[in-house]
Amino acid sequence: MTASDVLSVLALLRRAHTEVWIGGGWGIDALVGEQTRPHRDLDLMHRAEQEPTVAAALADAGFAETLDWRPVRFVVTDPGGRELDLHPLSFAADGSAVQASPDADHPFLYPASCFTTGVIEGTVVPCLSAAQQVHFHQGYEPADRDRHDMAQLRRVFGIATHF
Repeated sequence: MTASDVLSVLALLRRAHTEVWIGGGWGIDALVGEQTRPHRDLDLMHRAEQEPTVAAALADAGFAETLDWRPVRFVVTDPGGRELDLHPLSFAADGSAVQASPDADHPFLYPASCFTTGVIEGTVVPCLSAAQQVHFHQGYEPADRDRHDMAQLRRVFGIATHF
Protein backbone atom coordinates (compact mmCIF):
# COMPACT_ATOMS: atom_id res chain seq x y z
CA MET A 1 0.00 0.00 0.00
CA THR A 2 1.70 3.18 -1.20
CA ALA A 3 1.10 6.77 -0.12
CA SER A 4 -0.55 7.39 -3.50
CA ASP A 5 -2.84 4.43 -2.87
CA VAL A 6 -3.85 5.88 0.49
CA LEU A 7 -4.62 9.28 -1.00
CA SER A 8 -6.54 7.65 -3.85
CA VAL A 9 -8.73 5.64 -1.44
CA LEU A 10 -9.35 8.71 0.72
CA ALA A 11 -10.35 10.74 -2.35
CA LEU A 12 -12.70 7.97 -3.47
CA LEU A 13 -14.42 7.86 -0.07
CA ARG A 14 -14.56 11.66 0.15
CA ARG A 15 -16.34 11.74 -3.24
CA ALA A 16 -18.84 9.25 -1.76
CA HIS A 17 -19.47 11.76 1.07
CA THR A 18 -18.22 9.45 3.82
CA GLU A 19 -16.03 10.19 6.82
CA VAL A 20 -13.03 7.99 7.57
CA TRP A 21 -9.95 8.22 9.80
CA ILE A 22 -6.64 6.45 9.25
CA GLY A 23 -5.31 4.19 11.99
CA GLY A 24 -2.55 1.63 12.21
CA GLY A 25 0.81 2.13 10.55
CA TRP A 26 -0.33 4.65 7.96
CA GLY A 27 -2.04 6.60 10.74
CA ILE A 28 1.23 6.81 12.63
CA ASP A 29 3.12 7.83 9.50
CA ALA A 30 0.47 10.52 8.88
CA LEU A 31 1.01 11.82 12.41
CA VAL A 32 4.79 12.01 11.98
CA GLY A 33 4.36 13.51 8.49
CA GLU A 34 6.47 11.00 6.57
CA GLN A 35 6.38 7.38 5.48
CA THR A 36 8.74 5.52 7.80
CA ARG A 37 8.19 1.94 6.65
CA PRO A 38 6.37 -0.15 4.01
CA HIS A 39 2.69 -0.87 4.71
CA ARG A 40 0.80 -4.04 3.82
CA ASP A 41 -2.66 -2.50 4.27
CA LEU A 42 -4.60 0.60 5.23
CA ASP A 43 -6.66 0.69 8.44
CA LEU A 44 -9.70 2.97 8.21
CA MET A 45 -12.28 3.82 10.83
CA HIS A 46 -15.67 4.84 9.41
CA ARG A 47 -19.08 5.86 10.67
CA ALA A 48 -21.13 2.68 11.09
CA GLU A 49 -24.20 4.27 9.50
CA GLN A 50 -22.12 5.06 6.39
CA GLU A 51 -20.93 1.47 5.94
CA PRO A 52 -23.27 0.69 3.02
CA THR A 53 -21.97 3.76 1.16
CA VAL A 54 -18.33 2.96 2.03
CA ALA A 55 -18.73 -0.65 0.87
CA ALA A 56 -20.52 0.36 -2.36
CA ALA A 57 -17.91 2.99 -3.26
CA LEU A 58 -15.10 0.50 -2.69
CA ALA A 59 -16.91 -2.25 -4.63
CA ASP A 60 -17.36 0.16 -7.55
CA ALA A 61 -13.58 0.71 -7.44
CA GLY A 62 -12.92 -3.04 -7.68
CA PHE A 63 -12.54 -3.95 -4.00
CA ALA A 64 -14.13 -7.21 -2.87
CA GLU A 65 -14.74 -8.36 0.67
CA THR A 66 -12.15 -10.91 1.78
CA LEU A 67 -12.89 -11.08 5.52
CA ASP A 68 -16.06 -10.48 7.51
CA TRP A 69 -15.67 -10.14 11.28
CA ARG A 70 -18.58 -7.75 11.65
CA PRO A 71 -19.50 -5.97 13.76
CA VAL A 72 -15.81 -5.60 14.76
CA ARG A 73 -14.22 -5.17 11.31
CA PHE A 74 -14.16 -6.31 7.71
CA VAL A 75 -11.48 -6.38 5.02
CA VAL A 76 -11.69 -5.61 1.31
CA THR A 77 -9.00 -6.26 -1.30
CA ASP A 78 -8.69 -5.11 -4.90
CA PRO A 79 -7.31 -7.19 -7.81
CA GLY A 80 -3.91 -5.49 -7.38
CA GLY A 81 -3.68 -6.73 -3.79
CA ARG A 82 -4.40 -3.44 -2.03
CA GLU A 83 -6.03 -4.31 1.29
CA LEU A 84 -8.27 -2.10 3.42
CA ASP A 85 -9.10 -3.06 7.01
CA LEU A 86 -12.36 -1.27 7.86
CA HIS A 87 -13.59 -0.57 11.40
CA PRO A 88 -17.18 0.69 11.94
CA LEU A 89 -17.63 3.29 14.68
CA SER A 90 -20.85 4.31 16.42
CA PHE A 91 -20.63 7.96 17.44
CA ALA A 92 -22.18 9.63 20.47
CA ALA A 93 -23.47 13.21 20.56
CA ASP A 94 -20.25 14.36 22.26
CA GLY A 95 -18.11 13.20 19.32
CA SER A 96 -16.74 10.10 21.03
CA ALA A 97 -17.20 6.72 19.38
CA VAL A 98 -17.37 3.01 20.18
CA GLN A 99 -16.27 0.06 18.08
CA ALA A 100 -17.45 -3.45 18.82
CA SER A 101 -14.77 -5.84 20.01
CA PRO A 102 -14.54 -9.63 20.13
CA ASP A 103 -15.36 -9.27 23.86
CA ALA A 104 -18.80 -7.64 23.82
CA ASP A 105 -18.34 -6.41 27.42
CA HIS A 106 -15.22 -4.42 26.49
CA PRO A 107 -15.75 -2.43 23.27
CA PHE A 108 -13.00 -0.25 21.81
CA LEU A 109 -13.46 3.34 22.96
CA TYR A 110 -12.55 6.43 20.94
CA PRO A 111 -12.65 9.74 22.85
CA ALA A 112 -13.70 12.74 20.76
CA SER A 113 -10.19 14.13 21.13
CA CYS A 114 -8.65 11.20 19.23
CA PHE A 115 -9.98 12.31 15.85
CA THR A 116 -7.29 14.55 14.39
CA THR A 117 -5.30 15.11 11.22
CA GLY A 118 -1.88 14.21 9.88
CA VAL A 119 -0.03 14.60 6.59
CA ILE A 120 0.70 12.14 3.79
CA GLU A 121 2.76 13.42 0.85
CA GLY A 122 1.89 17.01 1.75
CA THR A 123 -1.85 16.29 1.95
CA VAL A 124 -3.72 16.78 5.24
CA VAL A 125 -5.58 13.57 6.09
CA PRO A 126 -7.92 12.53 8.91
CA CYS A 127 -6.33 10.10 11.37
CA LEU A 128 -6.29 8.90 14.97
CA SER A 129 -4.24 10.78 17.55
CA ALA A 130 -0.90 9.65 18.90
CA ALA A 131 -2.49 8.95 22.30
CA GLN A 132 -5.12 6.70 20.68
CA GLN A 133 -2.46 4.89 18.67
CA VAL A 134 -0.48 4.21 21.86
CA HIS A 135 -3.66 3.02 23.59
CA PHE A 136 -4.39 0.54 20.81
CA HIS A 137 -0.83 -0.82 20.93
CA GLN A 138 -1.32 -2.35 24.38
CA GLY A 139 -2.15 -5.82 25.61
CA TYR A 140 -0.43 -7.95 23.01
CA GLU A 141 3.05 -9.10 22.03
CA PRO A 142 4.33 -6.46 19.60
CA ALA A 143 5.70 -7.29 16.18
CA ASP A 144 8.75 -5.49 14.81
CA ARG A 145 6.48 -3.07 12.92
CA ASP A 146 4.69 -2.20 16.18
CA ARG A 147 8.00 -1.47 17.89
CA HIS A 148 9.00 0.68 14.91
CA ASP A 149 5.71 2.59 14.98
CA MET A 150 5.90 3.32 18.71
CA ALA A 151 9.52 4.46 18.27
CA GLN A 152 8.28 7.00 15.70
CA LEU A 153 5.74 8.40 18.16
CA ARG A 154 8.40 8.66 20.88
CA ARG A 155 10.80 10.34 18.43
CA VAL A 156 8.34 12.95 17.14
CA PHE A 157 6.04 13.53 20.10
CA GLY A 158 8.28 12.56 23.03
CA ILE A 159 5.49 10.46 24.51
CA ALA A 160 5.81 7.31 26.58
CA THR A 161 4.86 4.01 24.97
CA HIS A 162 4.57 0.50 26.42
CA PHE A 163 7.37 -0.93 24.28
